[in-house]
Amino acid sequence: MIKNLKRLTFILVLLFVTIVATACNSNGDGDSKSNKNKIDVGIVLPTKDEPRWVQDEQRFKDALKDSKYSTEILFSQGSSAKEKENVESLLNKGIKVLIITPQDGAAAGAAVEAAKKEGVTVIAYDRLITNTDAVDYYVTFDSLAVGAAQAQYLIDNANGSNVPLYLYAGAASDNNAFLFFEGAWKVLQPKIADGTFKIANSSEAEKLKDTAELSRDQLSKIIGQVTTNWDPNKAKNKAQTHLTAAKADLKGDVAILAPNDGTARSIADVFSTDKAVKSFVVTGQDAEKASIQYIIDGKQSMTVFKDVRTLVTDAMGVAVEVLDGKTPETTGSYDNGSVEVKAKQTDVIVVNKDNVKKELIDSAYYEASEFNGLE
Repeated sequence: MIKNLKRLTFILVLLFVTIVATACNSNGDGDSKSNKNKIDVGIVLPTKDEPRWVQDEQRFKDALKDSKYSTEILFSQGSSAKEKENVESLLNKGIKVLIITPQDGAAAGAAVEAAKKEGVTVIAYDRLITNTDAVDYYVTFDSLAVGAAQAQYLIDNANGSNVPLYLYAGAASDNNAFLFFEGAWKVLQPKIADGTFKIANSSEAEKLKDTAELSRDQLSKIIGQVTTNWDPNKAKNKAQTHLTAAKADLKGDVAILAPNDGTARSIADVFSTDKAVKSFVVTGQDAEKASIQYIIDGKQSMTVFKDVRTLVTDAMGVAVEVLDGKTPETTGSYDNGSVEVKAKQTDVIVVNKDNVKKELIDSAYYEASEFNGLE
């Protein structure tokens, strides 16, 4: 009798332990199926080291305050490997939509292909993911229009002929860098060919000065010479190298195609210290606070304002329509090397000292108190 009682007690204890273990596996922090469906939309941004992406994070948070869908925002800190880990982490939390700004457009392919295998809708945000069919939508500012606006500003502010033109570009790993430069080249090239501008810092661009439409390979050769990798320090070093090598006829009054605000400020700082440079016009984009102050102070000429509020709204609009079982409206498409990706495009605005208050302060994008000398 005692022996049978001990056996029964052992069985009951074993059964209890099994039930507890099963409950832990079902409700714990592991990768079990029941742990899924926590997050509806996963958002992966490239880095916290650039003001632009920190602003985007806050805009997403603001846009999601009243949403019925749950979200999580992760940063890849400039690493494609970390980016892939972030996507895997979000997949383990059961996301249905992935919004991702790739660190490297080609390297991100493996991450989004994993998402597609899980039935997740993939939205490329601001940067296109290339050479894969695992991208459903692309929400972007019109990148060709950004480059074209920068180029037109240089043309509108050029005086005389043979104006030294210094060309700079973003990262060769970022498809947007190619689109920005392509848009700028199409506008600048006729003015290079007719002698308005003289290319100062790219032998590859000089070889192609009579070519209006550049192939991807031709663009790559130029960008390879003038890339900043979106890094202000690299932009500074490259500008210093170019000015050191430049002869007197490549100084004086110059024009500078800088790809974004961070690089524009660094390049402007270098050119402003060269006594042989009488004046310069330098472009930018993103309307970063530091560059708005530079524009107010006359240190940077312009920036292409991309209202992140609108871009975030568009991205979340596409995500919500997908989650609601609807088909999002699109306004164009982009060839990513594998498929034509349906795109939702957002307009851009040129901002300089004349309209900075109207476009950025009156629109409540920034507060006037954040700047000095604003009229």
